[in-house]
Amino acid sequence: MDTIANCMSILNRECLADGRFRAGLAQHGPLAWSHEQVEQSFAQAWADRPSGPLWVFGYGSLIWNPMMPFDEHCNATLRGWHRSFCLRSISGRGTPAQPGRMLSLQAGGQVDGVALRVPADTCEQELRLLWTREMSSGTYVPLWHPLELAEGRDAIALVFVANAEHQQHDADDSPATAAAAIASAQGAFGPNIDYLLRLHHAMAARGINDPYIEAVVAQTHAR
Repeated sequence: MDTIANCMSILNRECLADGRFRAGLAQHGPLAWSHEQVEQSFAQAWADRPSGPLWVFGYGSLIWNPMMPFDEHCNATLRGWHRSFCLRSISGRGTPAQPGRMLSLQAGGQVDGVALRVPADTCEQELRLLWTREMSSGTYVPLWHPLELAEGRDAIALVFVANAEHQQHDADDSPATAAAAIASAQGAFGPNIDYLLRLHHAMAARGINDPYIEAVVAQTHAR
């Protein structure tokens, strides 16, 4: 197995920083966004960032694998959005021939997840790495959104929501459809089902329950 394949078997900070992350994804499927587009998106979000502590909201892999230092983390609720396996994965957890499914957020309802407060002295560096991780294909829309933290506190957090105009977006996010893809797909980061099971375990460990995720897990196990 070559160096890129070895590196891409585990998502890590070194690969994000030195370019091997994007190179590895490109080996498994086309990247929709160029490096320049990723940089432009980051620059706009950085310019729009709110004053005060910088928070990031995790609802998927950021719960169990944030890959960033943080001064604080706590459970949090985001209102107006809900989890959805509406994102076809053609590289990380699938291929163009056999797409997997990754989480995004679609409008409506609410979602419980984890809020991470990024250290002030490294927040720009950390967000650049996060942009490489989340925005290499332009499948998300980054937003600064109100968040309800544990113990009744409020914050404005960075949230990645669905880009409904992207070619990898799929309107059919039903548990049955998601489970069918997740049960068999695999890509640069390994089998799609690993993503689902790690998510399910991490949510349970933090006391987070989501009926939609429970339904996808049940349907996947049934296969």
